[in-house]
Amino acid sequence: MKKLAMRVGDRRKRAVLDTVQTILERKGRTILTISPTATVYEAIAEMARREVGALVVVSGRELVGIVSERDYARKVILQGKSSKETTVREIMTPSPVTVTPAHTVDECMRIVSDNRVRHLPVVEGGEAVGMISIGDLVKAIISSQAYTIDQLHTYIGAVYPS
Repeated sequence: MKKLAMRVGDRRKRAVLDTVQTILERKGRTILTISPTATVYEAIAEMARREVGALVVVSGRELVGIVSERDYARKVILQGKSSKETTVREIMTPSPVTVTPAHTVDECMRIVSDNRVRHLPVVEGGEAVGMISIGDLVKAIISSQAYTIDQLHTYIGAVYPS
């Protein structure tokens, strides 16, 4: 009995420690980018078309920032700027908080909470290789919890010899 309980506990702990790599394997490594010289209008149109809340800003192959719907709302709309005349560079968050494929889901949850961000570019070898969102992290946690619950149901419902 103790051995099975230990395996369930180990899986729960490991699931919380699933990595960004695991998330990228499930969702893909597609990274949506935009140039810092593009207009904010172009960025918002691309976000709407792709149904995402942020884009990685790259110059050549270098990650130079991130632009999000939040940036648009706070730095364009509330300041009365024109999205067709304002460039992404003017409103982007330069040097965004990034993670690597080796970061765990738990570490990423702390990072998004501590930094009050919703999107984390994933960088490997100095290059952006993906993007994860708080939604991706929540899905990973829910999946882990569902697995643990399933294992506990199996354990509790097991028939033992008399």
